[in-house]
Amino acid sequence: MRAKDAVGRYGEDVAERHLLAAGWRVLDRNWRCRDGELDLVGMDGDELVVVEVKTRRSAAYGSPAEAVTRLKLARVRRLAAQWLAAHDVRAASVRVDVIAVILPRSGAAVVDHLVGVV
Repeated sequence: MRAKDAVGRYGEDVAERHLLAAGWRVLDRNWRCRDGELDLVGMDGDELVVVEVKTRRSAAYGSPAEAVTRLKLARVRRLAAQWLAAHDVRAASVRVDVIAVILPRSGAAVVDHLVGVV
């Protein structure tokens, strides 16, 4: 596994633990279809939430969340519709969140959870 992939995988682990600690139910992780991948899909109460996770080793070049462009969000929305079509899940509503994770050289990961970015 490349170092960049390992950082991303670890960031997704951190994000999933963050969501579980907040009382969410995680339904899927790294769901793939021919059009792309969703990092995390979960239920926040009765709301289905698709979560894009961005992880960096530092904020030297800005927040990891800044890497989530309008184009990327549009793709996540399309993939969310495909996920819903493939799964028998009833939700009151659907939203997209971004979790930005910074992994400092020492100490705990820093998690910034942006709710309803779309």
